[in-house]
Amino acid sequence: MTLPALEDITTHHGGTDPIPGLMRIETSPREKATPVLMEMIHAVYPHDDVFGEYCTVNDFIDCPPDELFDYLSDTRSLEEWTYSLRGFTPTDSDGLWLAYDRLGSETEIYTRTVANREARTVDYHCAWDQGRHLWMIYLMRVVDAQLVFNKPGSVVLWTNCHHPFYDDNPYPETAPPERPVWVGDFWEMFGAGHLLELKNLKAIAEYRHHNGLPVTPDWMRTS
Repeated sequence: MTLPALEDITTHHGGTDPIPGLMRIETSPREKATPVLMEMIHAVYPHDDVFGEYCTVNDFIDCPPDELFDYLSDTRSLEEWTYSLRGFTPTDSDGLWLAYDRLGSETEIYTRTVANREARTVDYHCAWDQGRHLWMIYLMRVVDAQLVFNKPGSVVLWTNCHHPFYDDNPYPETAPPERPVWVGDFWEMFGAGHLLELKNLKAIAEYRHHNGLPVTPDWMRTS
């Protein structure tokens, strides 16, 4: 494979002007890059800078990664470790589950889980009120802690993106008429709320693993 010439990477349209915003050691030596990096480091960050467009939480869980992946891959696990999703029942659509998000009183929430065992990714595709367009995407990855921390266990990486529908309900006709809130009203609390739920996941998985119990409970494995 032939690598692109340096000038093709650092300039645009084959000219001599640098690509705006591109910083590489060939054109921005350490003396120039260091002040830029220092400007990006702050003692205090505004909440919107951290959780405005993306909400990301991470934690270490003392539980084998394959067992944790298997647990998370079952949509019904959300019944246990999330703060407010309850009463999961299958729908007529394959892999689509109906539950209730008690943050919105009796709000229906639809969920389909997309999991990849090889990469240990578990993505929950969800939506309030209707199951035709699952636009709320919860992206999770389980990493073998032996690789990144040199110790047994798992690292869970969890990210949500601020979809524009969080700001404006695209399907108001499906909403309960008396419900005073929309899921996007809680976006500023997503960081704290998801961290709380991740701590729930950690508590459940570690308790079961430390006590010789299957991480995926019998009721999920046999039903």
